[in-house]
Amino acid sequence: MVRENDLVAIFHSIHRVMKAEKILKTAGLTFLLIPVPRQLTSDCGLAIRYAPADREDIEAILEREGLLPPEIYRRVGREFERL
Repeated sequence: MVRENDLVAIFHSIHRVMKAEKILKTAGLTFLLIPVPRQLTSDCGLAIRYAPADREDIEAILEREGLLPPEIYRRVGREFERL
């Protein structure tokens, strides 16, 4: 589900991740709402996965809307590296 180098944004509430999903969909950006990978933890249970090529656009929009996720990880092999 999460490919090598994909980014995973973790939010701390379902409300925030759903709001982020709505904003990113409206902006027409490419991302996927996924269950939080087992290697990571979150009270919310959902995360947003996106490609490194979309990072700047996605994070700029989320920051502008006050929704920049507190945790962002990159898939490296079988692990996740916190950014």
